[in-house]
Amino acid sequence: MARLSGKGIDIEMPAGWDARIYARPSGDAPRALGGGASPAATHAVVHAANFRLPAVRGDFGSGAVEVMRNGDVLVVLFEYGPESAGTALFAAAGPPQALTADRFSPRALQRVIPGQMGTQVFFSTANRAFCLYVVLATQASPGRLVALVNSVLASLRIAAS
Repeated sequence: MARLSGKGIDIEMPAGWDARIYARPSGDAPRALGGGASPAATHAVVHAANFRLPAVRGDFGSGAVEVMRNGDVLVVLFEYGPESAGTALFAAAGPPQALTADRFSPRALQRVIPGQMGTQVFFSTANRAFCLYVVLATQASPGRLVALVNSVLASLRIAAS
């Protein structure tokens, strides 16, 4: 496992995973959710994948999801502004400890790509608001890939900013 830390986020990646933590500069924030308003600036963004991440990719994985092959996993943790923490959308306390295969659906994707399924979980922790967005590329049961995601989620720690 390789530890990745930055922007108050600490996470361990399984061997062979590629991951980045970054913050988009103020005024350079793309639309976070399809069809939604652009935030004034992003805070922390985490991309983690069991495949090589492309150098150019959007906050929610555009550019990466297009190159995913069967068995690939993309985990995105996107932080919203502190004014969102605790609001109705972000009312869940803390990140999920574990996801189940039944949470994943092609309808949860930002853009439907055949052979992929995803999930989104909104939550608040440490007075910060996040969306966890996970994409799985699988033609079979997603159980094995969900277990990989859960191993990453189990190591996730978020500190107050």
